[in-house]
Formats: sequence, C-alpha cells, structure tokens
Amino acid sequence: MELSEHIKTANVEDVTLRRPFHPALRGTLCVTSHHLLFSNRKDEASWQLLILLKNIDAIEKSVENLFGYPRAVGSSGTITIKCKDLLVLQLEIPGMEECLNIASSIEALSSLESVTEMYPFFYRPSHLTLLGPWGLSTTEQYYKQTERLWDRWRVSKVNSDYSVCPSYPSAVIVPREVDDDKLIRSARFRQGGRFPVLSYCHHSNGMVIMRSSQPLTGANKKRCKEDELLLQAVIDGSELGYIIDLRSAQQAQQARMTGGGFESKSCYRHWKRIHRHHERGKVVQESLIKLVEACSDLSHSVDRWLSKLENSKWLSHVHSALSTAGLVVECVERDGHSVLVHGSEGTDNTLLVSSLAQIILDPASRTVTGFLCLLEREWIQAGHPFQQRCAHSAYSHARLKQECPSFLLLLDCVWQVWRQFPLALEFSEALLLRLAQEVYASNYGTFLCNNEQERCAAGVKENTHCLFQSMLKPDIEEQYLNPLYEPTDLAIWPSVHPQSLQLWTGMFLRWTEYAQNMEEAREEVWSIVKEHRERV
Repeated sequence: MELSEHIKTANVEDVTLRRPFHPALRGTLCVTSHHLLFSNRKDEASWQLLILLKNIDAIEKSVENLFGYPRAVGSSGTITIKCKDLLVLQLEIPGMEECLNIASSIEALSSLESVTEMYPFFYRPSHLTLLGPWGLSTTEQYYKQTERLWDRWRVSKVNSDYSVCPSYPSAVIVPREVDDDKLIRSARFRQGGRFPVLSYCHHSNGMVIMRSSQPLTGANKKRCKEDELLLQAVIDGSELGYIIDLRSAQQAQQARMTGGGFESKSCYRHWKRIHRHHERGKVVQESLIKLVEACSDLSHSVDRWLSKLENSKWLSHVHSALSTAGLVVECVERDGHSVLVHGSEGTDNTLLVSSLAQIILDPASRTVTGFLCLLEREWIQAGHPFQQRCAHSAYSHARLKQECPSFLLLLDCVWQVWRQFPLALEFSEALLLRLAQEVYASNYGTFLCNNEQERCAAGVKENTHCLFQSMLKPDIEEQYLNPLYEPTDLAIWPSVHPQSLQLWTGMFLRWTEYAQNMEEAREEVWSIVKEHRERV
C-alpha cells in the first residue's frame, strides 16, 4: 500500500490552530506522507508549523476544548494532537467529515512499522551526503585510539554474522587470552547471547567496566567454565572484581526458576556480587506517564502538584541510576577493581549505568564529540532496542508493549550532572533536549531499528543520514556548547541526596511560559559570555 493511500483528505482551508501561550491562528492544514503542515498567511508575512507525523503520540477527537477556548459556530470538529516531545496542539477543522478524515490519516501515517517507509529514508538535506562513512567511530577505531587496551585486549569478529549474539555489533572488545570458541560457549550461557564485553578501560589504573546479560544458571545451578575463564581473564590475577547486579537478590533468585540466574560465589571465586535494584520496562514507562500528567496540569496547588510529582517516582529512578553509577565509579576509581554490570537482558539499565559511570569518570565523555561517541558505542552499537522502547511516549492510549524511556532517563541523569557541575561538561542542556526529541521522531536514521543487525538488513547506513555527524558540523555544534565549560581530568561525583535532584524543567515543562523565559535567559547568558571572550 502506497503511503499516499492513507491520506483521505490532503488539504483543509480555514483551520484554526491553538497552542498554549500563543494567540489562535487561522490557516491551511496539509497532510503529507510524513508531515503535518499548518501555514498561516497574513498580508505579506507567512508562518508555518511543520510536525513530523512520527512525533505524534496520540490524537483525541472531541467537541470538548482542551484549553477552554470558545468554539466557532457551525459544523466543525476539533482534534487534539499530543506529541512525543510533549507538545500539545488543538486544531479546529471546518466539516466533521474532514476532521475525521484528517484524524484517520494522521493515525495511520504516525504508526508506520516498516522502517524503510519512515522519513529518514526520504530525508535529503543539501548540507549532507550519503557518501562516506556512517557514524562517528567503529569498535575497531575505538580500539586503535585507546592504546591502554593493546596489551591485554583484542577486537573479536566472532559475531561478524550476528549469529552468536543478534543484539551485539559485529565486532567487540574482549580479553586477549580468551579465544572465539570460548566466547561462543559463554554466549550460550548468557541471556540473548550477550556475553561479557568491554565497555570502558580506566585511563590510569587499567581497571575496566564490562557489561553483559544474566547467566542462564537455572534451577539446577548450571555452570559454564568458559564464562568463568572469561571473567577470570578480565581481572588477570588481581584479587577481586565486582559484579553489579541491577536486580534485588530476591529477583535474581526468582530468575533461576525461569532459566536465568546469577554468578555464584563458588564458581566465580574472585568476583564479589552486589545487588542494586532498578525498576525496568512497564514500571518506568508508567512513571513517565504519571510525571507528564502531573506536569501537564498546572492548575493544582503547589502541595498537590508536588505530591503528584513524588507519586510518579521518576526522580527515584534518576536517583537509582546515578547512585549505582557512583558505586561503579567508586569500585574502579577509588578501590582499583574491575566491574561487570548486568541486569536481566543487558539492553536497558545495564547501558544506563555503564554510560553514566563513564561520564563521571572520563573527561573525554564530557565533551560534545566524546558524549556522542559514548552514545553511539554504548547505546546504538550495543543494541538498545530503540524501535521497541520509543514506539510511544507519555500520551499514547495504546496498550503498553515493550516501551520504556531508558534513554530519556539517561538524558535526565546527565542533565542532573550538568546542573551540579556547570563547568565540567562541554555541552549544554540544548544538546540533551535535541536528543530527547530525536530519539522519538527524527529526520535521521541513527535511532532506527533495535540493533546493528536490523540496521544492516534495512540498509539504514546506506540510505539515511547520521544525526551525530550532522550535530558535529561546526555551525550546528556551536548551538550545543556550554559557554562556561572548563575541562577537568578529575572524576566528578554527583550528589544523589533528594534535595540535590530536581525536576528537569527544560524537558518536562518545556512548552510552558516558565521554560520559554528560561530559554531567553540562557540565550542572554550565552551572548554575554561570547561578547566577553571576544574582548579577551
């Protein structure tokens, strides 16, 4: 079925657009295969609003008026559009049939499941070309640039055809003394084949952060000697390594009953297991929904609003992530021990904790380029299932499947670090907000699919543009720079006390008058700093 066949009504005149804190506008509404376009022409001036249909999370057809505006007289219908970036719009469309047709067209085109029908496969900006390498770095390039890995570590192509682990990249970094046969056997012993691989190597003491999924010990306490040898090779004769299990001890025990499990002391003698419970999946998604619901209704009293904010438990997820990342950093930086991080699947909280630990530890990860490389390595290449997790945001009425805002939670945690250490990160909040928007709906192919194998099958790298490469073009990168940045080689230790963690207002209140005022203030600060630097 052609995309255009989903469009029942393409154009409607005399449509009224209503947005919070803006006057109503009357103009023409146009539905295309990938966009919703509203244009307002008054005298010689014109104004347009272009919304990617993929950004639409929910549509509500109602005679009720969301913002309480009086309705026009005559036959018309109103649809409320709720976007994944939390923007809410209202369109009053003359003619009930046209209104229903527009709503039906948007619902069909905003929920396309075929990757190759999505807009990144059609987006062709003049400043980018499809020729040349895609992305910022490969596993091989990262290895070559990290000299401290060369003695004890190697790049393995054991997963070159994705048969060992469907969600891993084709190349991974593993201990040099562990051959590919042992890796294959270890993969069979780990959920989804996600055997332990290197995530980060400390720049001075050589200790590492590894990540994997849970071992499949099961009720019979099965063991895998190759998996044990792999982890023994990681610590290389040092006294102790730490396994940070992102489940409670009770959850880990229960996992054995369904074929999962944990590393036992008797089999992994030189590894100490620490349990840190992290919520995942549906629980975190529902937390986001409650948070957005609280932030969308500003009519409550302060006490009532704070109560709803607390009941969402979103900040408790932020606390858990930063606290566990701090524990990982403490093991590596202060105590000089290597760490293996895993939960169950190893595709969500595992990546969240390993990424945050690197931002705290590694000065390079706090630069614009380093941070985007970190996201590419630890999320894109490492197999976070973006298509499943970001299918819907906070407004959708669809039944929850595999949605979970793990990546948004990461961005919130990084924002907390940025707010506590305003000089330590080269990038500003603007970069985090851009990523939060792009992960749900984008012109670029970076966040398409669930892993590298799916991207190769769909031809993502050959037929779409890379978001990160676009963001690093000098004229674009300047928009995301922190004017107060002063690099430091030291680890930064964010506080996780309740009073230290705040609501990310720039994200969750971004379409309110408060957020607009803050944006104007940031722009003023940036202009003052630039002017001062030019004088110096």
